[in-house]
Amino acid sequence: MAFSPDYRTYTGTPRAAETAALLDAGLRAYMLRVYNWMASGLVLTGAVALAIVSVPALFNAFYPLVMTPTGRMVHAPGILAWITIFSPLAFILVLNFGVNRLSTSAVQGIYWAFCACMGASMANLFVIYTGASIGRVFFISAGTFAAMSLWGYTTRSDLSRMGSFLMMGLIGIVLASVVNLFLGSAGMQFALSVVGVLVFTGLTAWDTQRIKADFVQFAYAYGPDQAAKRSVFDALNLYLNFVNLFQFLLMLMGNRNSN
Repeated sequence: MAFSPDYRTYTGTPRAAETAALLDAGLRAYMLRVYNWMASGLVLTGAVALAIVSVPALFNAFYPLVMTPTGRMVHAPGILAWITIFSPLAFILVLNFGVNRLSTSAVQGIYWAFCACMGASMANLFVIYTGASIGRVFFISAGTFAAMSLWGYTTRSDLSRMGSFLMMGLIGIVLASVVNLFLGSAGMQFALSVVGVLVFTGLTAWDTQRIKADFVQFAYAYGPDQAAKRSVFDALNLYLNFVNLFQFLLMLMGNRNSN
């Protein structure tokens, strides 16, 4: 059997037509599973963040009040908050290097724990920004993500070349963000936010096409367990693109609380 570059049409015998139809149906089912995992993770993240913000005792445990040098009392990340800020990195490393060795239930459990920790680490956004602006930026992020993911899925253009530039841009953002922690430059932060939006918008399309291409290439090698684990791992990549896109857009468009 031989598939054309867009993975949807076929050439060859009637048998190839049937195989292509089965592969296309399998691809749609797999992508739906990936998006369901991603959406469920975002729901859990949002629920955890709202729960922490809504319960004063819980919020104070994560973000206790501290006094600034000027004598003003503000909420600052405590030990629990710092744990939730850095622990997602450990989950990502485990999934990256252990997805093929871990059981399906272990991969899914790590994913849920990761999303919950992300929710705890993002609870502070409700203190920095108004709820209305968070909601507005969330829907803008969702629309942007959906449009770019759809384009990545349907385009016939090869986005693989774009991937290396996007990864270099991502590394640059990380390094520049570390430097700006010491500089505290508002201008640099604005530039980083703009670049961040561009990078994660591009990564959304690139990752979607990569997930699609990987499934088409390795569909016959995927058993039920392997496909289940890979769907969670692929959902994690799209989840990270969305969360980072949302946070960079919030830096650009969010309205800060006056208090």
